[in-house]
Amino acid sequence: MVKSMTGYGRAEETVKGCSITVELRSVNNRYLDCNVRIPRLYLFAEDGIKSRVQASISRGKVDVFVTLDSTGADKVQVSVNQPVADGYYAALQELSKRYSLSGEISVSLLSRFPEVLLAEKTEEDVEEMAQDICRVLDRALADFDQMRTREGERLREDILSRADVIEEKVTLVEERSPQTVSEYRARLEARMNEVLANTQIDPARILTEAAIFADKVAVDEETVRLRSHISQLREMLSKGGATGRKLDFLIQEFNREANTIGSKCSDIEIARQVVDIKAEIEKIREQVQNIE
Repeated sequence: MVKSMTGYGRAEETVKGCSITVELRSVNNRYLDCNVRIPRLYLFAEDGIKSRVQASISRGKVDVFVTLDSTGADKVQVSVNQPVADGYYAALQELSKRYSLSGEISVSLLSRFPEVLLAEKTEEDVEEMAQDICRVLDRALADFDQMRTREGERLREDILSRADVIEEKVTLVEERSPQTVSEYRARLEARMNEVLANTQIDPARILTEAAIFADKVAVDEETVRLRSHISQLREMLSKGGATGRKLDFLIQEFNREANTIGSKCSDIEIARQVVDIKAEIEKIREQVQNIE
């Protein structure tokens, strides 16, 4: 299946309280150029992201945007600062004895003092976090791939329709080409009759000149090759895959044959068909630039 180089994909997932959003956007490029934009704290996941993109995409300028909101994922570990708690407890007991104060020393009272309870944020598991990010990336890539596939199908249909037009024009050129030889022979014979007047015209000379002209303007080889290129184009589009570069080279061959036909023929009608053929080839070339 043919895929476009331009596309957009997005996926979002909350993993262990952390909201992970991955967006992909791509435009045309001769080769794969992947840029990852991710918060500095999570740069450890960049290599894994690029590896997955390279496994899924062969050409295009791809921008990957990774956004993480870990506000709800902060894990806090609370522990007792034993030395400080012992100090406060001993001080409270001393106050109670010295001043004959009544009342128990409760947990609630002791926990109110500074530094008795320590709250510390637990460290993230780097490998596990990278896997979570890449899992969301896989979903974004799937969404991205669906869009590229839909766009690629539209490109394929447009290119095939233009290939049909080119084939029709080639048929007209093939039908018209022999007529130009007959018309040239008739014009040549009429001109020689006019110039030579009553002098006997050598039929062999007319046939020779017509044969030379026919050989000069013959486009059979070019039209056969052009038809072969059209067939190859359809086959490549049918097979799909990363065929963008091959299609680009093939369209260059289209242009070469069309230019040769145009240079050989001086007939106005054939010239018009060649102009139409070259116009369709140019439109196909523009579409091929979007194919991966």
